[in-house]
Parts: sequence; C-alpha cells; structure tokens
Amino acid sequence: MNIAPQTLQLLSPEDFAAFGVNHVAYVKQVDTNGAITFAVHAADGTPLTVLPNRDVACAAVRQHDMEPVSVH
Repeated sequence: MNIAPQTLQLLSPEDFAAFGVNHVAYVKQVDTNGAITFAVHAADGTPLTVLPNRDVACAAVRQHDMEPVSVH
C-alpha cells in the first residue's frame, strides 16, 4: 500500500486513526512486572495482547494477516 504523504495530510483525525486498522499492528517493548515483554496494539491504539518476545509477537500479528510495525 503506497499512499502519497500529501494524501495522508488530507485525512480527518478520525480517518487517520482508522488508517490501516485492518492491516497493521504495532509491536512495542514494554516492562511487565520487571520483565521485558512485547505489547501488540491495533493501528487505532487498542491494546491486543502482551507476549514474551518480539518474534512471537510478530508471528502472532502475521497469523492474523496483518503486518507488524515496530514502535520505538
């Protein structure tokens, strides 16, 4: 999906929040009770799950026909 940056600038805040919601999931390293884990969030920011490592998180996202994207 290649979208021109100019096109994205025309989206309303609501449309931008929904952009990619069925295609992208964000994977972010988090601290869970002192352990490093990886949280998976939908494109709209909805928390989906927390998994023990990045590879497992990305595999889970791909199993649901979505593309994982790292958040730093």
